[in-house]
Amino acid sequence: MKLLLTLFSLVLSNFIFAQIPTGYYDSAIGYSGDSLKSKLHLIIKDHIEFPYTSSGTDVWDILKETDRDTLDPTRVLLIYSGWSVDAAQEYNGGSGWSREHVWAKSRGDFGNSMGPGTDVHALRPCDVSVNGARNNRWFAECSTEYIDGDGPTGSYTSSSEWVWKPNDNVKGDVARMIFYMATRYEGSNGEPDLEVIDSIPLDNYTNEPIHAKLSDLYQWHIEDPVDDWERNRNNIIYYDYQNNRNPFIDHPEYVDSIWGYIVMGINKNSKLDRSLNVYPNPTKNTVTIDWKNKSSYLISIRDTFGRILLSKDVEGTKGVTLNLEDIDQGKYDVVVSDDNQSVSKPLIVN
Repeated sequence: MKLLLTLFSLVLSNFIFAQIPTGYYDSAIGYSGDSLKSKLHLIIKDHIEFPYTSSGTDVWDILKETDRDTLDPTRVLLIYSGWSVDAAQEYNGGSGWSREHVWAKSRGDFGNSMGPGTDVHALRPCDVSVNGARNNRWFAECSTEYIDGDGPTGSYTSSSEWVWKPNDNVKGDVARMIFYMATRYEGSNGEPDLEVIDSIPLDNYTNEPIHAKLSDLYQWHIEDPVDDWERNRNNIIYYDYQNNRNPFIDHPEYVDSIWGYIVMGINKNSKLDRSLNVYPNPTKNTVTIDWKNKSSYLISIRDTFGRILLSKDVEGTKGVTLNLEDIDQGKYDVVVSDDNQSVSKPLIVN
């Protein structure tokens, strides 16, 4: 029997929270863009690997811990649908749950091999038939809800493109798993060099080590921010199994620091863009705009109509923190400009 749950129904008091290890990200401080991505790779590589299937501890066993239903510890929560199922129903002749490679294992042709094929940061329990429907589709916006034999899933697909949009409750989780894989696997020691791209390839079944679509994943990361359930999962993987973390759960602002300039269509070599950070994002009461240029700039926060709601002239290189208590919840743009150029980055106020 499958139960339909949302993450909002989880009893957060059941979580056992742990802190990010002191100093874990110290070597990444002060970096942005490709340099930050390289620093994070060095931090999270060389994790403890577990087999896909084994008589000892394997991926099945770990997923029963990382994705346990907090309302019933004998069940696991399924990605893309939010259904809760009996954890003992491993595959079960095709009627139970399976292990979904969120970064499709054909995208890089690594299969179930130790390392990228068994990395639990990017593996999630999934209904067998829903897993088959997702197949190796690219992640992108689409509008046809996938209705499984067991009912609506809240995930979407398309008849005209080979794409898949996850349930709104996990689309940010999916984005951060994709960003993790592109950072963890950089082609060293025989591993694939995984990259996120911003176009849908014409060849649906290419085994090139790429995944799409960057701009949609970036937006999902903003619209579905990190929650306590996701943080708890990250802690279990780190402390109990792999001994590495997903940095984009611990520091969501890293996504913007690495991929923001690509999504915004800004010159990769722009000194202003590559040194501009807007954090935390999403935020509630304050936002810090941090850059390293030595000139004078105007910072403004604008609504979707381009109206300036808040502005500040700044001098020097230190970050400036703005009070957002008078700004309503919604989507905005942070615009930084001088006499020669202007750069904007999206901001979500919760």
